Amino acid sequence: MASMERKHEICSPFLPRRNSLRKTSAEIVSEVRQSLRVQSTQRPFTPRDGERQLFGKNSTRAANRPPSAFSLHAQNFDAPDSRPGSGTRLSPLDHPKFPVPCDAEDPFKAFPKPPTDPLEVKRGLAGARTRLLRAGSLTALPPVEGHTDVKERLNPVPGQKETSAKRLSSADPTEVRSGPLKPGPRRAASENRIKQSGDDSGVRPTECSAGQSTGLANGDTHTTSTEEDAESFLWNDMIAPLLQQLESVAAGSSEGSVDRLCDLCERLHGTLAEADMLGRRCKRRSGILRALFRLIDLNSAQLNLHIAKLCLALCVSGNNLLNICKLVFQISRSENNDILFQNNSIIDSILGILSNEDVSTSGEALLYCVGTLKFLSGNSAVLRLLLDKNCIGVAQKLIQRLCTTEDTNFAMAGHILVQLTGILRNLADHPDSRRLFISFSLLSELCLVLRHHCKDQDICTNISRIYSKLSSYSECRLALAQTPDCYRLFLELLSKHHQKQDLVVRLLFTLGNLTAKSDEARLQLFQCEGCLGILLQLYDSYQRRDDSLPTPIWKGPFSSGKPPVPPMIVQEGDDVLVKLIRVLANMCIHRAVGPALATNTRCIQLLLETLELRSVQESEELLVNVAATINNLSFYQEESSVLRHSQLAIAKLMLKLLISSSTDAMLEATRVYGNLSQSKDVRDFIMQNKVHQFVVTLLDSKSTEMCFSACGVLTNLALDPPNRVSLSLEGAAAKLVDCLKDLGPGDWQLAGQVCQALWNMIGGGSEKLLDKQERDSLLEILVTYLDKEEALQWIENEDMRDYHRTCWELEFLPVAQKLVTTLQPP
Repeated sequence: MASMERKHEICSPFLPRRNSLRKTSAEIVSEVRQSLRVQSTQRPFTPRDGERQLFGKNSTRAANRPPSAFSLHAQNFDAPDSRPGSGTRLSPLDHPKFPVPCDAEDPFKAFPKPPTDPLEVKRGLAGARTRLLRAGSLTALPPVEGHTDVKERLNPVPGQKETSAKRLSSADPTEVRSGPLKPGPRRAASENRIKQSGDDSGVRPTECSAGQSTGLANGDTHTTSTEEDAESFLWNDMIAPLLQQLESVAAGSSEGSVDRLCDLCERLHGTLAEADMLGRRCKRRSGILRALFRLIDLNSAQLNLHIAKLCLALCVSGNNLLNICKLVFQISRSENNDILFQNNSIIDSILGILSNEDVSTSGEALLYCVGTLKFLSGNSAVLRLLLDKNCIGVAQKLIQRLCTTEDTNFAMAGHILVQLTGILRNLADHPDSRRLFISFSLLSELCLVLRHHCKDQDICTNISRIYSKLSSYSECRLALAQTPDCYRLFLELLSKHHQKQDLVVRLLFTLGNLTAKSDEARLQLFQCEGCLGILLQLYDSYQRRDDSLPTPIWKGPFSSGKPPVPPMIVQEGDDVLVKLIRVLANMCIHRAVGPALATNTRCIQLLLETLELRSVQESEELLVNVAATINNLSFYQEESSVLRHSQLAIAKLMLKLLISSSTDAMLEATRVYGNLSQSKDVRDFIMQNKVHQFVVTLLDSKSTEMCFSACGVLTNLALDPPNRVSLSLEGAAAKLVDCLKDLGPGDWQLAGQVCQALWNMIGGGSEKLLDKQERDSLLEILVTYLDKEEALQWIENEDMRDYHRTCWELEFLPVAQKLVTTLQPP
């Protein structure tokens, strides 16, 4: 906040003081002009990674992190999808091989008959499986016609089933090791390693002949048989033919076979859905899975997405769930495959996994799912889909679960959060996401993540990127500011990760946004314990004094005492200082904070040191921010102000900004001179170094802000009678009249400041520095502007008309009337 905006109140006896208890419209206008002291800056730019990886090249996870690249084949899947929970692989039993009876007319209709001896039941099982299960080929499936004995086949005697389960529970899970599409020779029972009888296997091990009693304890054989008979009919009539077509099409190499396979997968998916056989409802589910797994080695991204979608719909778990998630992740690594995800409902399946799976049991699967969505969210079309599918809501629930995870899963939760915050970082770019971030309280949830994972630089950096994007909008700033202790949290992170430049610069940018418009935020930040110390230590750490010297050792209250790594690139270090100084400039606008900063010797020394060390050519934005901060601090002229005792030094350093080619630098330097020129020593310095000549030329800029600032300097310079002649010789009076004529009707505060400068130049009428032509021209303009209707006719907008009318009455009218009275002949 600069005193220049109120210079007429300090120098002029004509403008009355405002009632501090009632804010007038003119004071609102003044605040609008003063709000320019709140420095704006560009949001830090984050280039996208060249490659799609779980963890980028700048990740701090150097080791023990899940890989982004891996090979995946059909043999990596467990066919029955029912591996024992212990993961222990037991040696297979060596069963004798029994001949399988065949019907001479139709060999596929001849099924083994259950023997009457219980011991023979056990022996006959291996032979039955040898006949019915062939891991190498789908041609072993029973033909579609043979469903007459399916009812008995699907209802084994309980005693037989239990005995079979006991024997086979020690067998290894079936793993498809041979080629996925080539029919192989029949295997012995010992080669067909099935985990559990009847759990997920494609065909039950024991059949019962038609009409044979099953011995069910509940006696409800009719209902069960009917249901199983219906399922068997559907299997033989619709599903088995589709599986056989899948294998036959895959075995060929005709053009368009991939599209045909995708269509068959879609038909299979639709058939299972209509029959309510998705999930784990289908008793021959593992047969379908085996058929699908064999197709993976065709290495078609389009086909594999269809396979993945169907496998997830069949509720694969354990190793198969992980491998399917890896498969989808692998496909998403190529941007060329993004279009496949837009035309496939696989995203719904992935969001379902994120909603239902737990990190303790499926942590790695969750990781690859969120990694997939992170890649896809870089595509604007998929990004829109994610918003429509409530990805932000799903992310919020997952964050809550991850924040309550046990210590044993803390590392995996961290890996997942890196990807999840990467998704949210991309979603934050979309305008429609802001209301969702607010409605799901994600800004507060992310603060909770920062507290739990404050040591994880990858997570902290991603969240800082989210905040830096969203804090540019007022509704998001309000939501973030209402989060308890967010300022304290940001300060702790700045202290803990002061060497992490990309994290630091974004946290500072967020703090700058929070303090840009809110007086409450300025005070809350300042009142955090150690706030000023942390910010100034950070300033000192990034101050580039000599490229050949290391930066000073960090001595912050949260530091480990280790020296920081000097910024690798000058521009990156400057960017940190730009954002940091912007925070200081915004904070000192508060009347309780400004005096504390103005009396802080270290703060003023660092600002002056920056002005001395840097040039406008290499560090324009940095020096402009420093000048703006000094301008704000110069408003506070307490006796203890360090700035007040350094005014001459500041005036000298401002010269290089004033004479630079940067318009912004010239404007800020002029504003500083406008405040400092209240001092007689500074006014003498300006005149001795002919700075006033440059200030006079600024009146030709046709910029209302530049002219207003220049008028502030001239108003103060004209307080000294010797200066008035020098200003007149430079043509200041004529330029002021032109400025009033050209810019006055559009900015009545500027018009009032011009009149004040002219009043001081003529010494309240005692000086005769205006010739007759200048006097007559000025008088004519003033008389015209004093006509309210004439003065306000240029304002077309009705809302702005009231705004300008109030400003005209309070800022321009009093001083203009006095000036007219003086100029008119007696």
